[in-house]
Amino acid sequence: MEAGATLEELGLADVPREVPLAYPGAWPRESGLLAGDRMLPLDRLVHPERTPVLCVGSNACPGQLRHKMATFGITAPVPMVRCRVTGLGVGVSAHISRMGYVSAAPVHCASAVRELVVIWLDARQLAAIDASEGATLPDGHFVRVRLPVPDVRIELEDGTVLPEAFAYANRRGVLRDGDGLPREHPGQRALITELLLDSAELRRLFGDTPEEFCARARADAHLCVRGTRLFAQEDRVTRSGLEHLFAH
Repeated sequence: MEAGATLEELGLADVPREVPLAYPGAWPRESGLLAGDRMLPLDRLVHPERTPVLCVGSNACPGQLRHKMATFGITAPVPMVRCRVTGLGVGVSAHISRMGYVSAAPVHCASAVRELVVIWLDARQLAAIDASEGATLPDGHFVRVRLPVPDVRIELEDGTVLPEAFAYANRRGVLRDGDGLPREHPGQRALITELLLDSAELRRLFGDTPEEFCARARADAHLCVRGTRLFAQEDRVTRSGLEHLFAH
């Protein structure tokens, strides 16, 4: 990574909170230190004084992460480390976000192998991400869970296997595919297109196109609640397989 390259120069400036069809945003191709609007080289991959959080969605996008931190007045750098994860898949959160997109959510899958990103957060940064995910609210959609080791194996680029990491799982489950299994998140435009095709009622509420869906969701929080309820009413929801971690 070129020292001091900007997010714009690296193609990492997406902010899905502002452009929901960009969700989950561009992820860094290599590990780096997010410092303001720049990505800097890292001098180490492990930061024991910080909390490791495994990202399956837009928290792995530097532009989104910078935007979230700025909302809380936080300017301190964030280490972002590429990793290879075994035992965890990327599903679809069973709710419609007020930001206008349908988020990714982790699911238990013993055979899954994914390239993901770990962000290392200090106490203030962790509190900010908890708040952004609704993890501090009793009725929030996400809860921060400690991933089970060795069921979920997180290996960094240098071969280090993390003894501990956290992730944000959906309290109410994930969307399922035609076989009743958690469906994979294919990216926002493809996902919304599929969801609208499968439900006349969802089209009535949110329109016929991904653009209409995002615009209506961003304009009306109550509509997002109705759409979220519709997922359950139409039997589109299943368990993530991580529910046993919620109380730990």
